[in-house]
Amino acid sequence: QVQLVESGGGSVQAGGSLRLSCAASGRTVSSYGMGWFRQAPGKEREFVAAIAFIGWIDGNTYYADSVKGRFTISRDNTKNTLTLQMNSLKPEDTAVYYCAASHRVAPLIAAGSYEYWGQGTQVTVSS
Repeated sequence: QVQLVESGGGSVQAGGSLRLSCAASGRTVSSYGMGWFRQAPGKEREFVAAIAFIGWIDGNTYYADSVKGRFTISRDNTKNTLTLQMNSLKPEDTAVYYCAASHRVAPLIAAGSYEYWGQGTQVTVSS
């Protein structure tokens, strides 16, 4: 019923930037949560960033400490696309990045809060 498709991944040098997008299709509601998670080889999936949309208005944003100040989560002007702007990328940011959506607006830092997941997009940061 809800489909999420990530794009924008690729390979960059340390210090570079990438912009990930997540296109959502299906049923839309006025209040929901969306987030980004990532998973590196041999590691568990970890929270990156999330945003709560309340009444079609951008609500609170949440960031993992490891990306705070470098990554920005937002919606683009189409309103149905989630964006993750990643600046000052580090090799430790290398992972498959997943977009997720939730019918709830909280809590959004836990993967279990999300019902829908994209297929992921690879981000590789070289030293």
